[in-house]
Amino acid sequence: MNKPAIAVTGLGMITPVGNDTESTWNGVCAGVSPARTVAELEGCEIDFACVVDGIDLDAAIGGRAAFRMGRYVKFAVLAAREAVADAGLDPARWDGGRVAVVVGTSSGGSASLTEQAVVLERSGAGATSPSGILLTIPNMPAAEIAIQMKATGPSLAPCTACSSGATALSVARDLLATGQCDIAIAGATESIVYPVAMAGFARSGAGARKEGDPALLCRPFAADRAGLVMGEGAAVMVLERADDADARGAAPRALLAGTGATTDAHHPIRPHPSGAVARAAVEAALRDAGWAAEDVEHVNAHGTATPANDATEAALIARVYPHRPPVTAPKGVLGHCMGAAGAIEAGLTILTLQRGVVPPIANLDAPAPGFDIDCVTKQPLHRTVRRAVSHSFGFGGHNAVLALQRP
Repeated sequence: MNKPAIAVTGLGMITPVGNDTESTWNGVCAGVSPARTVAELEGCEIDFACVVDGIDLDAAIGGRAAFRMGRYVKFAVLAAREAVADAGLDPARWDGGRVAVVVGTSSGGSASLTEQAVVLERSGAGATSPSGILLTIPNMPAAEIAIQMKATGPSLAPCTACSSGATALSVARDLLATGQCDIAIAGATESIVYPVAMAGFARSGAGARKEGDPALLCRPFAADRAGLVMGEGAAVMVLERADDADARGAAPRALLAGTGATTDAHHPIRPHPSGAVARAAVEAALRDAGWAAEDVEHVNAHGTATPANDATEAALIARVYPHRPPVTAPKGVLGHCMGAAGAIEAGLTILTLQRGVVPPIANLDAPAPGFDIDCVTKQPLHRTVRRAVSHSFGFGGHNAVLALQRP
């Protein structure tokens, strides 16, 4: 059976450089990280991060519903609203039974869980929030979006660590391809900038240590890369079968042409040094899309700025794409938005396809010696891109790759 073409017709984002898609794109293209010291992290070994600023989340959500939502849920709801509006859809007019919601996260509301544990210890059970469970469980972004959008089709919450966003888009594509829905609202969200999480990343050795200006610390693919910088945010997309979008006169932003997923089964944190299993995910996505490797004109890399990840991924890129397509790594600007990263970076890849611009990698002059890849540095690269891939490689060895193309 031939699979239907799947179109991305709507896009919404909220990130450390912007509270919507356009401002996020402009911030990423500027190539400057907003990482800063965070007051709530005072006394932590890692006391800095890239955080969402300049928005009153409760006011933006509106009504009493905001009080039952964790920060990560609010991000998802706001991104979903933007995506649905961008797609030209009105939830009051659609058949909610044919609308699916697939929104991933890595840690869910672990920040809220920690806060409630402190309240319990200090003041007793009676002082904890009546919404304590709703503030923490990882299905709530999908659930709250479904409630707001009156979407009564399948509602799922994938968790594959740092690849959760890419996994969510892949699952949504499959729901559409198999006829289980006509519209899918899909993406991911994350907010874990709180002391327990930051202590964990410091202890794991994955987090960068503070040495001077926090905005200069995340250096993907650099010789002196020193570890990840935490970020937060969300990206949500509307996916439809391309024929359905065409029938209602919607112009797709991009097509989700292929997906691939594998698991390293090697180590909870470190990627397999051979990169062979991650490479299999890339090759699966290309095969699914019907592309040869040389068809890829841009790579949006996972690029965490950790020593092991960047070395493995650089070697993978050089082997799979010997024609050296331009590579970017948005975490240099945004920090590592964890479960949301794959969705945010897929959204940025879509904008590259639409606008013919590849954003630069922040804080990078040139890739490390031995990294035979064509990194975009200093300034955005203006180039027509028709086919691109977005890599997501998560803790636990979860690998998810998306192949995206211009309509």
